[in-house]
Amino acid sequence: MTLPAVGNDGGSSFPAVSVGNKRNKYERMDSDSDAAEDHHRSRSRRYVMACAFFASLNNVLLGYDVGVMSGAVLFIQQDLNITEVQTEVLIGSLSIISLFGSLAGGRTSDSIGRKWTMALAALVFQTGAAVMAVAPSFEVLMIGRTLAGIGIGLGVMIAPVYIAEISPTVARGFLTSFPEIFINLGILLGYVSNYAFSGLSVHISWRIMLAVGILPSVFIGFALCVIPESPRWLVLKGQVDRAREVLMKTNERDDEAEERLAEIQLAAAKTEGGEERPVWRELLSPSPAVRKMLIVGFGIQCFQQITGIDATVYYSPEILKEAGIQDETKLLAATVAVGITKTMFILIATFMIDSVGRKPLLYVSTVGMTLCLFSLSFTLTFLGQGTLGIALALLFVCGNVAFFSIGMGPVCWVLTSEIFPLRLRAQASALGAVGNRVCSGIVAMSFLSVSRAITVGGTFFVFSLVSALSVVFVYMLVPETSGKSLEQIELMFQGGMERKGGEVELGDAERLVRKDQEF
Repeated sequence: MTLPAVGNDGGSSFPAVSVGNKRNKYERMDSDSDAAEDHHRSRSRRYVMACAFFASLNNVLLGYDVGVMSGAVLFIQQDLNITEVQTEVLIGSLSIISLFGSLAGGRTSDSIGRKWTMALAALVFQTGAAVMAVAPSFEVLMIGRTLAGIGIGLGVMIAPVYIAEISPTVARGFLTSFPEIFINLGILLGYVSNYAFSGLSVHISWRIMLAVGILPSVFIGFALCVIPESPRWLVLKGQVDRAREVLMKTNERDDEAEERLAEIQLAAAKTEGGEERPVWRELLSPSPAVRKMLIVGFGIQCFQQITGIDATVYYSPEILKEAGIQDETKLLAATVAVGITKTMFILIATFMIDSVGRKPLLYVSTVGMTLCLFSLSFTLTFLGQGTLGIALALLFVCGNVAFFSIGMGPVCWVLTSEIFPLRLRAQASALGAVGNRVCSGIVAMSFLSVSRAITVGGTFFVFSLVSALSVVFVYMLVPETSGKSLEQIELMFQGGMERKGGEVELGDAERLVRKDQEF
């Protein structure tokens, strides 16, 4: 629309004004602004996803070792003539040794940073894997196993902490579950490697299986050129400007980044102001709020392992052999099916963990695992050695790893990385990882001996009872943390937990304004 010219007595007139053209101009400006915001949002999502991806590569190493050792040990027994006790030590020692890496990881990551701790983990593991691949004896094999265990302990502890610290609130659960996805991917690759190289000679096959595990750590060198340091660690070290730059890249809006930075600075100021006790003193003699955090974090880590998941994964060939499969190639092929199941369901869990919540997934997981473990126990005890027994045993083994992967697997690490305050997060998470590794080691190092004493079916009956206890633990003590910033979760524990209908609910922190944005 154009306004007509206005003049006096047909004289000179004001120039015509095109309202429509101006409106189109403003609309284009708004459109350009929206497009810029969409571009920034898309770029921040891709950047955070890339950081989570590369930070999780160390976890492939753990998964690969777990998966490949289940098959490689069959050939190691023949090549190096190791005993059953040595087999248990070889398999289970990784978890025990890795706890030292996890303990060191807390202090190391506070000193040199989250990013460079991941680099150290990859380097140590590479060295251990190379030693194992050329080991001429059980003793040298254990030296390599020791180095690999320390590297894995460092990597497993630091990845969830790093990802939780760089992730925006609304996507933290999704992104922090990446390490568990990569563990499962590593397990699957280990199973595939076993099957692929099983046709080689006994002396060569297991060495190639172990040597392939070096490859993922090579990519970590490239990752160091891509990922930034944790903004929360940078604030602790007084590098606020660098922290702001990282937060600007990882948050969709600048005001949200500034808000996160203010929360982090407030949390860090407590430590700098001397209001808090030294970290390990507070962990050993915790305040009521920290005690609740430790019970939840340490407890969920222990339950993840004492329900027998590592026994199922490490010894799946032994379990299926007990069910009636005798051919080694068929055994290794069946373990590939277990690995595929585990990987598929962890992928499903990552897309549900923020929308459904942590606690509902834990309910489904622990109840499902309990039923599958009991059913596997019944099958091995009463239906084994026949076609029906083999089919049901494989079904319940796959069911157990599926239910584990849908909840207990990823949620355990997510919770541990997000419930502790900034000043305690790295070392408290390390303490939780120690509990996880100790329980894993106990299960892995005793499974064969216990199975000989009370049968494989009896052992899984014990696991089913422990899994039933984990249901009670989740019901009584685990809070829902999805949709809250790390600083809000800290306030939640400080404000106390209120019980409503059997659920652990937020106290004062629930009244904070929640600014949820779609990720």
